Amino acid sequence: MSASAVFVLDLKGKVLICRNYKGEVDMAEIDHFLPLLMQQEEEGLLCPVISHGHVHFLWVKHSNLYLVATTNKNANASLVYAFLYKLVEVFTEYFKELEEESIQDNFVVVYELLDELMDFGFPQTTDSKILQEYITQEGTKLEVAKTRVPTTVTNAVSWRSEGIKYKKNEVFIDVIESINVLVNANGSVMSSDIVGSIKLKTMLSGMPELRLGLNDRVLFSLTGRDKGKSVTMEDVKFHQCVRLSRFESDRTISFIPPDGESELMSYRINTHVKPLVWIESVIEKFSHSRVEIMVKAKGQFKKQSVANNVEVRVPVPSDADSPKFKTSTGHAKYVPEKNLVVWTIKSFPGGKEFLMRAHFGLPSVEKDEMEGKPPITVKFEIPYFTVSGIQVRYMKIIEKSGYQALPWVRYITQSGDYQLRTNQ
Repeated sequence: MSASAVFVLDLKGKVLICRNYKGEVDMAEIDHFLPLLMQQEEEGLLCPVISHGHVHFLWVKHSNLYLVATTNKNANASLVYAFLYKLVEVFTEYFKELEEESIQDNFVVVYELLDELMDFGFPQTTDSKILQEYITQEGTKLEVAKTRVPTTVTNAVSWRSEGIKYKKNEVFIDVIESINVLVNANGSVMSSDIVGSIKLKTMLSGMPELRLGLNDRVLFSLTGRDKGKSVTMEDVKFHQCVRLSRFESDRTISFIPPDGESELMSYRINTHVKPLVWIESVIEKFSHSRVEIMVKAKGQFKKQSVANNVEVRVPVPSDADSPKFKTSTGHAKYVPEKNLVVWTIKSFPGGKEFLMRAHFGLPSVEKDEMEGKPPITVKFEIPYFTVSGIQVRYMKIIEKSGYQALPWVRYITQSGDYQLRTNQ
């Protein structure tokens, strides 16, 4: 079961636009949503599903809007939330910014989109590229010839239009891995994992069939190829274009790709990760006078690799002032509104060590309340490198016209939730 109705509300709970799909729930029930939400906020018991009698409100907040779905059945909550987030994505594609003003300025288009995105409470065509073929913002200029629904909507391949032509056929593959690391104050790694995604930029004519080969450990053991490095992927999530039955039977990633940019798949690798940028810090607090900070950053990755746009964010007391910095490379600046020192290094080669010293004054009168100890966070990006060792072994492109196409592969490792706790 899915949603009965969908509402878009402003921050005061006023209905800006709504669509009743099933008529099972009284539309006046939405008046109870905001008072119940405010009550939960006050009690500190905020919940993604709010109930009033037999009616359930499933909601998300975006900018200055609430998007709310109502149901009085035992609906599939995951499906409804996936739809609400997809709604945000489609509206953002259309209006660039999704906020109260963009909804008010585009009522007609929003109503048309709500009609196409869901039918009788079930999601239908949710691909913004396909929707843009027949729901345009120039509604008044619509010609009779263009009022036919594209075949894509009724097609088995609803994510790709027919008749696409390119002079040069290419596909760009980006393998992007984010590292999540938490290191305690003693320097021990408490938790670590890798979250990866494979993104495509497809510029191919016709209806090509693509086959992607990875160094997947399950595939290697199925085919008896235990030689070479392989990876075990968990929580694998695919774009709707991938033939899941084929993947489940022989681990082949076979698909007809969407045109342009798309995320083909995402995965997680649960493994012990050595922190690529290691941070050692000494923070000395002399009460009523000053704070001395010394931070050493070391690149724990191959010497031939380089981390770009490295940012080390060091927390400082909220009452600190008169900052002074000394760095062996890059530059440091004080961000008082966030109580941080941000040390930026444009280019950080593997195996190198750099040092940053900071000096802050403290007021003679100490604050009464105790401050927490926020961790040091690090941001970086290392091109041409993956921590997990995942590799694109091949990309086969088959199209009935028999054209030759070029696949290009790029690997990027970046920081995800990368935190190092401090003693001070």
